[in-house]
Order: sequence, then structure tokens, then C-alpha cells
Amino acid sequence: MKNIETKNYVKKAQRHDKDAFTELMQLYMKDMYRTAIAILMNEEDAADALQDTILTCWEKLYTLKKPEFFKTWMTRILINHCYDIIRDNAVYEHIESYEEPSKCDEYNLELKEAYASINERYRLPMELYYSQGFKMREIAEMLSLPINTVKTWVSRGRKELEEYFRDC
Repeated sequence: MKNIETKNYVKKAQRHDKDAFTELMQLYMKDMYRTAIAILMNEEDAADALQDTILTCWEKLYTLKKPEFFKTWMTRILINHCYDIIRDNAVYEHIESYEEPSKCDEYNLELKEAYASINERYRLPMELYYSQGFKMREIAEMLSLPINTVKTWVSRGRKELEEYFRDC
């Protein structure tokens, strides 16, 4: 979708147009899911993060000052919710030593295995850069990191993925 169309949907949604907001969420749902999986590596937690993100976006949409940055704003909210889930799960980690695998299609399984093979810190920058098309500068701002750190992490993650696929 063109940036102008997205901008119009955001402006309508800010005026409490539920249909426009639904269109926006449907437009970015796959990107949000891939980001959540890259961080959480668990479909149930990813679904929780998506729900929380959608609700927060609806409730806080009025705070978005520049509609053209909607995707960046929404992604930052999603990342924060994912890290909240990680923190919450850390409390219960010793109780649940085994997690049953969830049903997923072949693509999700391959994606999860590939992401699991690389260092945790490289997953999110790679997902944002390669799958969602964010620029390095935008990723650095979202993650509150220096741009050179993001570049390094993406490069190292790419090398680790290369090794993973070479070994397959």
C-alpha cells in the first residue's frame, strides 16, 4: 500500500473510524507476527503480544503526531509488549520446564528454526531490516541503539544464518 493511502487510513482511524483501523491492522499483521516470533519464538506469546499491541494502538492512536510513521510507532509498541512478555515469563520459567510445540505450517517451522539458530540479539534487527524493510537508522531509533551497532548485528546475524543454511 502506498504511504499516502496508509496516511489517510491513520488519519481516519485517529477520528475513531474502526474500519480504517481494522484495515491498518490487517495490512501490517504479517509483519507484526514475524517481529513477535523473532523476539518471542513462541506462537502463543506472539499472539498475546499482537493482541496487546492492537489494543494499545487503538487506545493511543491519538498520540501519534506524524501518520507517516505509523508502522514504526506500532512496531515499537509491539517490541515493548514482547519484552514485557519475556519479563513476565522469566518469573514462571522454572515452573514450566517443557513447552509443547504448537501447530504451525511448514514456513513458520522453518522460520523459527532459522531464527533459533542465530544469537538472540541479532533476530529482531534482521527481521526488521530484511522482512519489513525498515532502514538501519529507523531500527536504531526503535531499539535505542547506535546505528553502527545495528549494522554490526545485522551483519553478524546474516553470517550466522549463512552458516545455518550451509549446514542444513
